[in-house]
Amino acid sequence: MASTEINWPWQYSFPPFFTLQPTAQTRSKQLAAWKTLILDYCRQTKTFTLDVREAGECPLFYNSSINRRLPSDVIVSVLSELSKSSNCTALDKAKNRWEIYWHTLEEWASMIYGYICDVGLQNTVLTFYELTNGKDIEGQEFAGMQTEVLIKVLRVLEDERKCELILSDDMQGVKFF
Repeated sequence: MASTEINWPWQYSFPPFFTLQPTAQTRSKQLAAWKTLILDYCRQTKTFTLDVREAGECPLFYNSSINRRLPSDVIVSVLSELSKSSNCTALDKAKNRWEIYWHTLEEWASMIYGYICDVGLQNTVLTFYELTNGKDIEGQEFAGMQTEVLIKVLRVLEDERKCELILSDDMQGVKFF
């Protein structure tokens, strides 16, 4: 994960934040705070995948200054709640690996297509690399997007008939309409 200065919310330094709260109302607020924190952290660090088995060492789930760590089962619970708003999806049945979308796939699709239209790249073929790492992409929020996530986003645009994916052995790219 990238080394970015994170502005942690006040809860992050509050030890009970790292223990699932028993009272329904308190737990609801705690889960909402965790969901916001996960999305903000992933946006700031450009993190697209989380592995719950390794998450205990990640600063997101481990505050070393108070020596508190969010347990793996609670991480899975928070991510499961986050998936209800289409902001993440489990990549395996065991729910160990997750893709995180700080924008929903539909929001990402709109953002990418808006960029394509703004710079006049309709009827152009771009490689996935050009679309996420090209010099003209710097500063765009989708810069650095992982290929697996990009394909899912482009499938949304393909369903809307705004692009066509090119997924051959020798080229991975997209033609925008």
